Amino acid sequence: MDNEIKIETLNIVLKKLLNKDIINVDYTTKELHGGTVGNVQLITGIAKTADGEIPFNVVLKISKKWERYNDIHSWRREYDLYASNLGTAFSNSLRWPKCYHLEQNDNEIQLWIEYIDGISGLDLTPDMYEHAAYELGRFQGKLFIEKPAFLNEITNLSCTDYAKKFYQHYRSWNVVYDYIRSNDCEIPKHLCQMLIEFDNNSDEVFKRIEKLPVVFCHRDFWVTNIFNKDSNTILIDWDTTGWGYLGEDIASLIADEADVENMVENYHRCTIAYYKGFSEYSNESDIKYNCVHEFILALFGYRFIEWYINAETFDEKTFHINTLQKIYEIKSENYEV
Repeated sequence: MDNEIKIETLNIVLKKLLNKDIINVDYTTKELHGGTVGNVQLITGIAKTADGEIPFNVVLKISKKWERYNDIHSWRREYDLYASNLGTAFSNSLRWPKCYHLEQNDNEIQLWIEYIDGISGLDLTPDMYEHAAYELGRFQGKLFIEKPAFLNEITNLSCTDYAKKFYQHYRSWNVVYDYIRSNDCEIPKHLCQMLIEFDNNSDEVFKRIEKLPVVFCHRDFWVTNIFNKDSNTILIDWDTTGWGYLGEDIASLIADEADVENMVENYHRCTIAYYKGFSEYSNESDIKYNCVHEFILALFGYRFIEWYINAETFDEKTFHINTLQKIYEIKSENYEV
């Protein structure tokens, strides 16, 4: 990775990061996470300036061109968002990492962004879950009411019916659809029936969902992408961002890599906090009902079946069953303001 970093570009980044001219720089790189189409590196080093040597951390995120199902331009979406005025909509209490430099060509984007050293993943506490949900509600409520002009200028956003199409795609897959209806299914019957009943009523469910406010969704609002630092929430990975319905992001917060032990508590605390945050900007009549539970079933129901089928150990299978059981215990109630 070292030979892919242009020292001229690194100097530009460090000048913005440190607000000083750079004389010389020594650095090392460490892979944070990545895959076949993306690579995220932490660049750590010492920058020599006229005022002395200054340590630094900065992240280089490289995303290569690829086509996500039903969202073919997502690979370059973070570039488009950082190039827009979206950053002006954030506050200290909820924001994304600062971006110091952007580059793009036809097949790749590069983002030089702030390194966030905070609490994330399953280390987040229920209080941090609640705070993230509240701040997201405020952020979405503000954009919903103020409707800043720059949002209309961002053309590369995922579509409003993303969740519906995602659900329909999974439901059409015979491997999972037939499994919960088969005699060989080892998943408890009441959990299978929960998903079957959702299938039977999905048309009506989505008619209800489509009456909810359309809001600016992160669409990957799960614990690995949420950092709590100094009691503020910082969100990374905005490549699936787009227009969606109120409550969609909270489904990911609750169910994706779930904190199973606290899942029911997190559901109730986060939905209340989320709608409270949204209500600080919106008219209360905008919130007709709570569809977070329905979003959980639509976005994660069949995915847990897939993960159960493909699980290689008994513990993995048990985890997925326990998560489905917690989803079963969550009762979706109309939200009352």
